[in-house]
Amino acid sequence: MNILVTGAKGFIGKNLIAELRNRKYTEIFEYDRDTDPSLLDEYCKEADFVFHLAGVNRPKEKSEFMEGNFGFTSDLLDSLKKHNNTCPVMISSSIQAELDNSYGESKKAGEDLLFNYGVESGSKVLVYRFPNVFGKWCRPNYNSAVATFCHNISHDLPIQVNDPSVVMNLVYIDDVVNELINTLEGKENKIGSFCEVPVVHTVTLGEIVDLIHSFKKSREDRSVPNMSDEFAKKLYSTYLSYLPEDKFGYDLKMNVDQRGSFTEFIRTPDRGQVSVNISRPGITKGNHWHHSKNEKFLVVSGNGVVRFRKIDSDEVIEYFVSGDKMEVVDIPTGYTHNIENLGDTDMVTIMWANEPFDPEKPDTYFLEV
Repeated sequence: MNILVTGAKGFIGKNLIAELRNRKYTEIFEYDRDTDPSLLDEYCKEADFVFHLAGVNRPKEKSEFMEGNFGFTSDLLDSLKKHNNTCPVMISSSIQAELDNSYGESKKAGEDLLFNYGVESGSKVLVYRFPNVFGKWCRPNYNSAVATFCHNISHDLPIQVNDPSVVMNLVYIDDVVNELINTLEGKENKIGSFCEVPVVHTVTLGEIVDLIHSFKKSREDRSVPNMSDEFAKKLYSTYLSYLPEDKFGYDLKMNVDQRGSFTEFIRTPDRGQVSVNISRPGITKGNHWHHSKNEKFLVVSGNGVVRFRKIDSDEVIEYFVSGDKMEVVDIPTGYTHNIENLGDTDMVTIMWANEPFDPEKPDTYFLEV
């Protein structure tokens, strides 16, 4: 299938083309502002499907709205007519097509042109009025509040929010791309005359900003966002794509002594915490028990033994562990326990606890195994 994508270097275009290639669509005609104009005619002759994503939204002169959003659409359709190519055509419009402004009027004119073309030619036409689209590769400080907030906050730059109560309808770029690729199989989500991305997130500006600030803070408090919240999950993926390239990494506080080290990696309010424990050769750590706190140990390097003893028993239970054989050992309540490094190199253990450590309520009681 030959697929023509106009606006190929734009936000939606780049994401769409990347996923088309992932799904083994190889014949993609990429057309953008710097493409040789003569290629448009050639592409329109050979295309089996057209994604018309090109448009103008930040021109120097208002007249450029109509030239870019209506004029180029007209040129595109004329080229298809010239070659009697009645392949399906999808156009990227905007919810602003309903508004009385230069941008909205130009988008509405492009819609009407395509609808009329569909009637005249018999071609299948798909008009998407996208709300605000967010995701990776969107240009910040241009026409996307989410992109600007993610970029500026991650780069320690100021943001401006005039009214945090303003409600925004947002669609995530991956949901947009999935919907567009569905159209290739005739599975578009059509509502009346228009097509829509089925998943829309309605949030306030204030909620967006608060979430992004929490993402930044998560490096300091070792938290992770609530991944059960679909919007937070998508916004976090978006936020990370705007991190400065020299700030992908961040330090953790290592608690170091002669025995080795203990470092908290991730803390969550409802899924516990994950830590990394390093023990020097011959070192034993632990010798304590818990009422309710429970843990999981996973040795990923080195070898050792985890010992248990029920606090009212003399019987000692041993589990020999090694980074050569990944085995998770549960640490039940009511058993005093320790872990000893039996090797001649450092032993590295990933430890999960069911709750973040609270120095006010440690639920940890010393008792030799």
